[in-house]
Amino acid sequence: MIEIVLIEPEIPQNTGNIARTCVATGSRLHLVEPLGFSISDRQLKRAGLDYWFDLDLTVWPDFDSWQRAFAGKNLFYATTKAPRTYAEPTYRGDTVLVFGKETKGLPESLLQAHPERCIRIPMQSESRSLNLANAVAIVTYEVLRQQGFPGLLLASDFL
Repeated sequence: MIEIVLIEPEIPQNTGNIARTCVATGSRLHLVEPLGFSISDRQLKRAGLDYWFDLDLTVWPDFDSWQRAFAGKNLFYATTKAPRTYAEPTYRGDTVLVFGKETKGLPESLLQAHPERCIRIPMQSESRSLNLANAVAIVTYEVLRQQGFPGLLLASDFL
């Protein structure tokens, strides 16, 4: 099982697209408040299309309650400040991928407390970060690839 955690997401379209990725991959989505939108937001549901109702979703009232509940789990923190890429760790068993808000990322104190758990997506040195929904998809599919895409359809009947 992959669990995707968004800490204080701000853009409803990103969260809607991430919800769609979660449904397609059988991943669980956790949203940590405060959110920059309402989960009943029309734009959020539009981005997730009809997938929103199939989503395994938990909303946490604050960072501290989420952190207590996830203590001891197999956590990886996505950040542009990480010393290694997302492809370097070996992802085994249940994996929790944690992403920060679009404008600020994850709290610096969290990253400093767990540098060995920080991962990054390589990009040009002077470029802006990738869109959050794209980053979640890239890292999620690497975890799935390493685990042999469990429970996912690997071939189509088309050809």
